[in-house]
Amino acid sequence: HALAAASGWGAEGDEGPVRLILLGPPGAGKGTQAKSLSDVLGIAHASSGDLFRDNQARGTELGKLASTYMRQGILVPDEVVINMVLDRLKEDDCRAGVVLDGFPRTLEQAAALDQALDGEGVGLVLHMVVSTDELTRRLGGRLLCRDCQAPYQQGSASERCTACGGELFQREDDRPEAVQKRIEVYQAQTSPLVEYYRGQGKLADVDGEQAIEAVTRDLLRLVGSAP
Repeated sequence: HALAAASGWGAEGDEGPVRLILLGPPGAGKGTQAKSLSDVLGIAHASSGDLFRDNQARGTELGKLASTYMRQGILVPDEVVINMVLDRLKEDDCRAGVVLDGFPRTLEQAAALDQALDGEGVGLVLHMVVSTDELTRRLGGRLLCRDCQAPYQQGSASERCTACGGELFQREDDRPEAVQKRIEVYQAQTSPLVEYYRGQGKLADVDGEQAIEAVTRDLLRLVGSAP
């Protein structure tokens, strides 16, 4: 079972769930690629942004706690984020495996994830490499569907989401003045994860500036399931 072997679950193949992390800066296309990997590999997709929205919508204790920080414009503490993700990993659809998108974002979160998974850890970390110039171009012109979060570029033919008909809008943090700050925060907080996972022998780089289909093909090849 190439996927299991490539993801660190040993030559026996079916010894445990396939856990993948998509790592990369804002605008790298992690959400799009995570959905593709989830569909093709038949594993769950867990996005930190979706988890926040879901917990808030359901009014969970973690959701309420996260909201108090977000309303103040403060980063949600690692402990809250970690608990949300670990709750998600206990759900039935994660038994076969999961692709984590937007988590971990700090070394503390990565260490807590390794500890919580009791030595099993994550099998493979797919690092999407995109230049700062390309990120600035993408994010500055990005629109999102208000309902399903599908991404579009400004100037696209459609004024509404072609998937669900939702309204398209620009996130506050996709405005030009905020984009540079987001990239700086990523480089300071999240880029150390690249060396953390490289040191574990689990990191694989992917050229994230290719066409979407080419990136997907490279990612699948890395997890041993290329067609």
